[in-house]
Amino acid sequence: MTHSPVPVNIADKLSQFSDLWSQKKIADVNDYEVKLAKLKGGFVWHTHEDTDELFLVISGRLTLQLRDGDVVLGPGELFVVPRGVEHCPVADEETAILLLEPTGTLNTGDAGGPRSKTPEAL
Repeated sequence: MTHSPVPVNIADKLSQFSDLWSQKKIADVNDYEVKLAKLKGGFVWHTHEDTDELFLVISGRLTLQLRDGDVVLGPGELFVVPRGVEHCPVADEETAILLLEPTGTLNTGDAGGPRSKTPEAL
């Protein structure tokens, strides 16, 4: 069975949800998930010991707090948090991001807790 190629429209996918800090899977790339999320406020300090984590800002502004200084991203900018680096995402305004990380990566990393969520497919 063949599938006709259909592009993923990121703006359309973002319009389908409004909940914050909840990752939505929009594609798979080998053993990785491409996910969208909307953020506002602060998250939790955490580490991913076994994987890097790519953050791409689609709209808004994201501050990735790192122990040795902050990285501030605007629309169209990305940053890769290296594996094992403790970080805390903060968005002063509602911010839409795209994440690329291995399938099964927990959003709260080693911190766990009540904000841990499994990504939902969109």
